[in-house]
Amino acid sequence: MISENHKRSGCIEVVCGSMFSGKTEELIRRLRRAQFANQKIAIFKPALDKRYSDVEVVSHDFHKITSKPIDDAAEMLGIKDDIQVVGVDEAQFFGDNLVEVAETLANRGVRVIVAGLDTDYLGKPFGPMPRLMAVAEDVQKVHAICVKCGNLANQSHRLSKSKDLVVLGEKDVYEPLCRECYNKAVAEE
Repeated sequence: MISENHKRSGCIEVVCGSMFSGKTEELIRRLRRAQFANQKIAIFKPALDKRYSDVEVVSHDFHKITSKPIDDAAEMLGIKDDIQVVGVDEAQFFGDNLVEVAETLANRGVRVIVAGLDTDYLGKPFGPMPRLMAVAEDVQKVHAICVKCGNLANQSHRLSKSKDLVVLGEKDVYEPLCRECYNKAVAEE
């Protein structure tokens, strides 16, 4: 237990990578460890992400943890004072204010764990992720396996023809590719 004379030290941790790389799985793992240590947690996800569940963060292997769907990152600032750890899934779908919210929470002594895509389907930095990585104390980049050649994958290749930045989907819409296979696939489109 933390003594009253010692203030909790907040921090920001980012778990990032391509689709199917295990970002959400790692977020859930870290949150479960915090629960095991009897820490009070709060978990958030974008309200628009209803792929597996309206109110749970769910990994591709169907591990899940209850969360609160929100439309704006600023809603996280309303957490109770006893919350020690905040988890955020699909962070790329939040606005740039997520960075300020994460820093505010960390400055309050909260451990903030954020998971999200670091790049979009075009291979460009996605949403608030680059700024979050810049201010985080810890950044872990996780990788999928390229479905074409078996190398480490760092790209989320979109199989559909949509040009919209946000297209929610699974293996029917995206595939993880390495740099070489991604460049080849884009050249053939």
